[in-house]
Amino acid sequence: MTCEVKQLGRVDYSEALQLQRRNVALRKAGTIPDTLLLLEHPHVYTLGRNAKKEHLLVSREFLTKAGAEVFETDRGGDITYHGPGQLVGYAILDLTWHRRDIAWYMRALEEVLIGVAAGFGIRARRLNGITGVWVGSEKLVAMGVHISRWVTSHGFAFNVNTDLRYFEHIVPCGLRGKGVTSIEKLLGRNVEMEAVAKRVSEEFGQVFGFEMVPVEESRVESG
Repeated sequence: MTCEVKQLGRVDYSEALQLQRRNVALRKAGTIPDTLLLLEHPHVYTLGRNAKKEHLLVSREFLTKAGAEVFETDRGGDITYHGPGQLVGYAILDLTWHRRDIAWYMRALEEVLIGVAAGFGIRARRLNGITGVWVGSEKLVAMGVHISRWVTSHGFAFNVNTDLRYFEHIVPCGLRGKGVTSIEKLLGRNVEMEAVAKRVSEEFGQVFGFEMVPVEESRVESG
């Protein structure tokens, strides 16, 4: 079983949504295999289906002036931040060919990312009843997905060299009393995004039983 890996560089959030929708439609039609999109976003805050407005601690106008966008989206979860230095993974998988089990899928994604962290000498873990990957009480990877006719979209946001100050404007994932961390913070040094992306692809293939095939993605044209 193959999975195509598409490394897209920095992509606006609105364009990434269009890319996901296009890939989901193609996956439902059976014209592409399972696909993993790896990218970064400019500064943006996204509110999932369960987001509470009070978890945005500043006004949208404040964020706009600071150069950050705000989007409401159809993924699960609350509010989170995406930005430069954060590796975002959008997985377009047809779970019919794996397991029609959302809980299994989420735990499998966590297993992938725990393995990635271990590859950099970081001992990450799950927390009971809370989605994501943690180091102590700080979240290293946020997760939120959407599933339509058993085809997945959205996925995870892995803090690599992320400027964590941007999380101060929100209650990350709606969890008060929990912090956020990054590979850079934990190791005390900058880490190449390409190295993290390579590790994600390897672990993704191992956990889901894929042969990972790198391909180029044609971008959505504006206008």
